[in-house]
Amino acid sequence: MNDDLNDTPNDDVDDSTDHVDDSTDHVDDSTNDGDHDDMTADTADTSDDHDTSDTSDTSGTNESPGVVEVLNGFAELGLRDELLSALEALGYEEPTPIQRETIPILLTGRDLLGQAATGTGKTAAFALPALQMIDASRRVPQVLVLVPTRELAVQVSEAMFKYGSGLGVKVVPVFGGQPIQRQLQALDRGVHVVVATPGRALDHIGRGSLALDAIHTVILDEADEMLDMGFTDDIESILESTPDDRQTVLFSATMPSRITSIAKRYQRNPERITIGRPDAEPGVKALVRQTVYVVQRAHKPSALGRILDIEAPKSALVFCRTRTEVDQLTATMNGRGYRAEALHGGMDQAQRDRVMARLRDGTAELLVATDVAARGLDIDTLTHVVNYDVPSAAESYVHRIGRVGRAGREGVAITLAEPRERRGLENIERLTKQKFDIATVPTVADLRVRQIEMTVNAVREALTSIDLEDFNTVLHALSGEDSDRNIALAAIKLVHESRGSTIDELEIPDASDRMRGKPNDGKKKFDKKAPHNAGEKDRGGGKKGHAGGAGTAFVHVSLGRKAGVRPGDLVGAIANETGLVGREIGPIRISDAYAVVGVPQASVEHVIEKMQSTTMRGKRARVRLFVD
Repeated sequence: MNDDLNDTPNDDVDDSTDHVDDSTDHVDDSTNDGDHDDMTADTADTSDDHDTSDTSDTSGTNESPGVVEVLNGFAELGLRDELLSALEALGYEEPTPIQRETIPILLTGRDLLGQAATGTGKTAAFALPALQMIDASRRVPQVLVLVPTRELAVQVSEAMFKYGSGLGVKVVPVFGGQPIQRQLQALDRGVHVVVATPGRALDHIGRGSLALDAIHTVILDEADEMLDMGFTDDIESILESTPDDRQTVLFSATMPSRITSIAKRYQRNPERITIGRPDAEPGVKALVRQTVYVVQRAHKPSALGRILDIEAPKSALVFCRTRTEVDQLTATMNGRGYRAEALHGGMDQAQRDRVMARLRDGTAELLVATDVAARGLDIDTLTHVVNYDVPSAAESYVHRIGRVGRAGREGVAITLAEPRERRGLENIERLTKQKFDIATVPTVADLRVRQIEMTVNAVREALTSIDLEDFNTVLHALSGEDSDRNIALAAIKLVHESRGSTIDELEIPDASDRMRGKPNDGKKKFDKKAPHNAGEKDRGGGKKGHAGGAGTAFVHVSLGRKAGVRPGDLVGAIANETGLVGREIGPIRISDAYAVVGVPQASVEHVIEKMQSTTMRGKRARVRLFVD
């Protein structure tokens, strides 16, 4: 960690993320490779140089035929002509369910508490009403959007800039990892919308560079993620600093009690809306196919390779718990012939930039990442998400699989579970209100059948090519050496082998019977009456968790309140360095000279080892096992 990161401690979790550094690079270099998350701070500021002189409401004027015809659904919601024109230019045709429900409510100025899955269109749902109510003639911050990561800050900024292009609205993203002087200059020039990570927003508020007296709308996007990352205190401080008559909009993929608690304290009689992914119609398969494979840990690398060989994903994201596991699995998958890339906080800027570039241009087909590094990633080509381990927090599962099945596209979510992780799967089932199907790891015979099937499809596709005659000379050259049938078989053999199809003789043991599942309509389901593992407690609401219970150890950190250390600093530093997620860290007790932090018993040595070179607030932290 460097000093620039430490002046916004609660952005520490962001600052190690690879997607964040990628977006930071876009901000600094003002490049655009066509990917939608390449919004730059300068791009967001371009309205300063191309300011429109007429920012009055022109909703009474005649709309162009294209707007009326293409965007009748949005026009019915009461949006201004300038916004309708921008939506038309972006190719938006009909509002999604959350947009149809949310926009009319927000246009009335009411507070809103929304539960919406990733990929349902919630950015436009909160951005369009907020933009409509901006007075572009006043160059002061009027809308504040808080997001958990730098990547999401860039994406939301880009979206709001595009939507408000006809209104002369200035949008600026501010986040840790970017030189703060650049942000100070942008804010000093005057802005209407600020999209920020909580730590950096609080920093600007403290410096006086982010004025809040004219803020009329505060939006918390992915609120549960922000709380998991230790931003609770920062969010509360920001909300308490904004005008009492503000409109407060809160969106979260999950709704733990911590979210409803914040809503009760900082919202006024909010309208509550819950929008999930559209349910599949009868006879139509769901957009995201969710499958669990039960595998002993020693067989996980082989099982993952076998499953991916069968699935043949166009682009897959694999989640691991630690950096070491990411690097090891990446090497293993490259050895199996996959173009795999690693993504975690231990990589330098140049490495992260190369990984993101390879992922975007299709050079890499498999991204292996930690939770922290992958937060905020939005990859259009992603077809599969793999949980190499069952997530410690059920909410993390919801966020992970939200990266596929977007915009009506089908996706696949695969989880490799060990028999002892049954409890974690049950927690996810309770949260999502969906039952997992337990599948058997494909056999060698299954793999061979699938490989032959893919070869047949490849040859069938080649038969439709218009340039087959170009290879006639090859056929003539070989025609006298063997039969046409054998020549065709030899050619098919080359196609089969060139696709990486290999003979895999390893049978992977099926451990699904140890999950205590039982047949149900031909599929295995969890037996809820089976005894649970001892020592585990309900983590719901963030109050019961592992904190202080069985399986928790405590580490002593040599920095405390006098060094300016806050809970967010500790959570961010430990998450960055160890790969643990926010829900696995705690309870936290900070005294004047030191802090004591709870971590999973199984990870305590790993935490102590990884934290030895960590700095917080510009000071070196010494970490050891805490002995009461």
